[in-house]
Amino acid sequence: MFSGKQTKPTFKSYLPPLQTDLKKSPQLPIKKLEAKLLPGEIVVNEANFVRKCIGAESCQDDLWGKLVCTNFKVSFIAHNSLPRQRFQCTHRLLGEHDIPLACVEQVVTVNDVKGKQKILGSNQKLKFNPTELILYCKDFRIIRFRFDEAGPESAKKVCLAIAHYSHPADPQLLFGFEYVGKRYHGSTGERVNGVDPGGGLQTPLFDCSSDWDREIKRTGASEWRVCTINQDWFCGPGSHMCVGSALVRMSNISDPQQQRKVEQRISSAITKSHPLRSDVFKSDLDKNLPNIQDIQAALLKLRQICVIDSFEESEEKWLSSLESSRWMEYVRTFLRHAVELVYMLESRHVSVILLEKEDRDLSCVISCLVQLMCDPHCRSLHGFQGLIQKEWVMAGHRFLDRCNHLKKNDKEESPVFLLFLDCVWQLWNQYPAAFEFTEVYLTVLGDSMWVPVFSTFLFNCPRQRAEHSRDFASSKSIHLGQDQALRFPPVWDWSQQFSLKDQTLFNNPLYVGKIATCVQNGTVKTFTHRRSKKNYSSTLRGLPSALRNGLLVPNDTLARRNSLVLRLRSDLSQVREQQETPSERFVRDFFSRTVDLQGLLLPQLLSSHLSVWKLYFLRWVPEAQIPQGGPITAFHKLSVLTDEIEMLQNQLRQYQGAAGTPNNLHTEHSKMYFKSTPTPHQSPAPPEYLSSSFPFSPVGNLCRPGVLGTPLSKLLNGAKIWLSTETLANETI
Repeated sequence: MFSGKQTKPTFKSYLPPLQTDLKKSPQLPIKKLEAKLLPGEIVVNEANFVRKCIGAESCQDDLWGKLVCTNFKVSFIAHNSLPRQRFQCTHRLLGEHDIPLACVEQVVTVNDVKGKQKILGSNQKLKFNPTELILYCKDFRIIRFRFDEAGPESAKKVCLAIAHYSHPADPQLLFGFEYVGKRYHGSTGERVNGVDPGGGLQTPLFDCSSDWDREIKRTGASEWRVCTINQDWFCGPGSHMCVGSALVRMSNISDPQQQRKVEQRISSAITKSHPLRSDVFKSDLDKNLPNIQDIQAALLKLRQICVIDSFEESEEKWLSSLESSRWMEYVRTFLRHAVELVYMLESRHVSVILLEKEDRDLSCVISCLVQLMCDPHCRSLHGFQGLIQKEWVMAGHRFLDRCNHLKKNDKEESPVFLLFLDCVWQLWNQYPAAFEFTEVYLTVLGDSMWVPVFSTFLFNCPRQRAEHSRDFASSKSIHLGQDQALRFPPVWDWSQQFSLKDQTLFNNPLYVGKIATCVQNGTVKTFTHRRSKKNYSSTLRGLPSALRNGLLVPNDTLARRNSLVLRLRSDLSQVREQQETPSERFVRDFFSRTVDLQGLLLPQLLSSHLSVWKLYFLRWVPEAQIPQGGPITAFHKLSVLTDEIEMLQNQLRQYQGAAGTPNNLHTEHSKMYFKSTPTPHQSPAPPEYLSSSFPFSPVGNLCRPGVLGTPLSKLLNGAKIWLSTETLANETI
């Protein structure tokens, strides 16, 4: 009845086999994932079932979602969220997992099965199907995506799209043109919804003669006037007055004979404008400072040390590598040169001419540093922004080339502006109460270079902006009407990027302006801040009581027992007294007096006084993060205290019948991000999400192998390295 031959099964299953590997079995809910697009933004390619790597050692925290490439950014839309990430500023132009294309430094595709990898450029072919995509970013992030479950063709296409659109061939292909054209300009020339980008700003843009006139009056440069010969491109003298002395910028002329004639005429005019008819000091920046290629090479080495290499070596090895990058050396060199010029202006009362081949790079840094040290107005928020607008944007710093937005010429790329921000941070770190803004502000300002929608960081000069915007408007049939060019918003309109709440992170609770308020005998009074005559720095262990700029003097540090430094101190001090220059004496006299935070500021330039800008360079490094630690803890307490004082002052005004903010509106209009509690004498505890990287998070932003036992631990806790006797002897201003 039954055949002895076994029959084959005829049932066929259309369900996939059960998988237990978490890496290859995403349990995803069915929901539509769409990228949030800005005006003028379009999707050019996308891939589904992509995994964003969060940790290098485990995939348990990885996110599944869709990877999208637009003409503006690389966007990852996740199915799930990060449970560990409890805080992040909300960026109005970028999502939590978005990367502007201008921020992408390298696009690396990997096929780990075949053991192949390739760095992709524009219009290149990819002969293998990628299993992984690694994006190296200019803001020191490393982002990884896996395509284990994505279709091979869609993975290849999205990688090629990212490589292509991150290398635009023409400035008009930068997203800022499409964004501004769609958001601010209608087809008939009227502004969309009456919006004026940058309208209502308190920061002067120096794109009109009235801004220059006000600056001349503010600085007391009565002998100077605004010249309109270049009014279509940039206007006004590149100068700053200091006790009658002028700081002037000047480019070199190729013809040496013509150069000498021009210099003589300008020097003569400057001398006549000086109240004392003082001589003019010329500083050749090309001879005295590192060039743009040196600065770029230093940053590449610093990036390698901070984020690419794992922290496996000892602390001494890491510090030695940091020193060999020369980044900190260059920061110190620029600060030291600025101090020398401050001496010429403040002590010798002579005018200074900054000479540079094109007057568009090194002079931008030096002129701003000198003004920051001399002029307290430049240390306010709007004063600092106006300083950058005047000395960088309108003076024609080549942001398009130096940021390498077009990825055309690596030889022209150089982080000159980032070096300047680091120099500013060093000043801020030594005198935090003298600046209205915070280091979060400086960090965000550095990041804004990679969001190419702002006029501030998008062009080489105002003339280039006008020419390209007119050409773009013509090609898109945009009628500009009364405007001569597209109205790109300046970066100083921070509402473009952040809410009012998040912008309060820019406000420094320690800042002491010209006028402050206090409550005395039940009355709100104003007073001009004056520091106590006591020099508190001399009471702190390890800090010098008398300090020459870049030089140690006797009894200024606690040396180790039986140290060779102790035996050589007397000899070194005698040598230094004999070799002390007038500029060194000027600096020594400055540090022998109480520092006026609303007066002249000079930085301390010993190697031990300059620090790594951790919030910018190490914010993505998990090993460098200190939970519930770092400067943010002091910032939290000071913010709460400042907010409580503001609340009490407001209550006192209400009690006395004076105009004030109602209590229920105090929290909404407070200048501080962290606020006090309504109950007196109950200071709120620091939030659990605070860390040394706040308000940034390394989670998912630096995916590379890491190890425990970082050598940064002692460094981040304030450990100092011992300087050799030779180093101490050779320290000069």
